Amino acid sequence: MEDLDPRYLSPTSVIDSDHPSIIGYARSVAGSGRDSVDTAVRLFYAVRDNIRYDPYVPFYRPEHYRASHVLNIQRGFCISKAGLLCALARASQIPSRVGFATVRNHLASRELIEFMGSDRFVYHGYTELRLEGRWVKATPAFNMELCVRFGAAPLDFDGRQDALLQPYNSEEAPFMEYLEEHGTTPDIPVDRIVTAFENAYGRDRPGMDPGDGARRRAPQPGFDAGRGLSTHQLNRNKQNYLIFGPINKNKE
Repeated sequence: MEDLDPRYLSPTSVIDSDHPSIIGYARSVAGSGRDSVDTAVRLFYAVRDNIRYDPYVPFYRPEHYRASHVLNIQRGFCISKAGLLCALARASQIPSRVGFATVRNHLASRELIEFMGSDRFVYHGYTELRLEGRWVKATPAFNMELCVRFGAAPLDFDGRQDALLQPYNSEEAPFMEYLEEHGTTPDIPVDRIVTAFENAYGRDRPGMDPGDGARRRAPQPGFDAGRGLSTHQLNRNKQNYLIFGPINKNKE
């Protein structure tokens, strides 16, 4: 039997698989899972759909990526969601690690590209799970609510085939292009990620400065508080708009 690096089952300060909330959530999701594959699939869908994708969360401190924190606030971007899935897997005795790649999102909205300064996203994150004797990739980034609302097929995972973001959407338009692999790590290398973000997007990128919260969450075009929506609904719609652009009214 292959000797695995023990770090793939061990908690860290960021992938805190020993945190009571992580252990409890993993148990509640896994339930009476038949085996490790079934458990991994259940964990994947829980993270994909119950943790809302939000590329505007802060990302410059280790605690922003901490699995128990992401579970508590129930939102995160690709790296923090991948880290949460990793922690839940370890809590379920499934070896796991985090993988990274630079990607180009061909469907990113103009607002998101302006926010990032590019359509290239460095250090996009996914999870690798050790199942049935081999490593399988899983990408729990985009929740179903977001995908359905904007006509993109949600990514499925069966525990046996790699689940990487699709190169084309349901209308055969280019979607996600993997440009460069950065390998896998047993923990989330926060310093390396922040440095890569600074090099790619500049140090003045919104989200880098702890005092920029008002600027990040300022009202955006296309949303009118006079439409009678609650603050919660407005915030969710605003984030959806910034990720994928205006809603296609034919799909409402």
